Amino acid sequence: MLRFNKSYFVRAMLLFLTEIYIALCISDDLIRPYGGDFLVVIFLYCLVRSMMNIGVREVAAGVLLFSFVIEFVQYLNVIEMIGLKKYTVARVVLGTSFEWGDMLAYTCGIAAVVMFENRKRLLAV
Repeated sequence: MLRFNKSYFVRAMLLFLTEIYIALCISDDLIRPYGGDFLVVIFLYCLVRSMMNIGVREVAAGVLLFSFVIEFVQYLNVIEMIGLKKYTVARVVLGTSFEWGDMLAYTCGIAAVVMFENRKRLLAV
């Protein structure tokens, strides 16, 4: 079940650097709020696939569920309830506000992953 996949790891690191760039350098109404959310699920997918030999559907579903849970935590304002609102890292990692658009961005990101993986599998046959 555990195994290292260099290809997925490189993709994850490139996506991580892209996420940092978006967070630090972009402040618009499209890329920053939705592009980052679209890419973060792809990053998490690649990170998991770089370390574990689990199927596409299982990882995609797990990442999407995880992302929805984090968004629900934002809806409940848990970061403030547990006293982490003053910590920048906590606010960046967990987020601070619920938005239905984020859920759509996560879903689109995972849909893109599944389509890419299915196409890659079909081309390999």
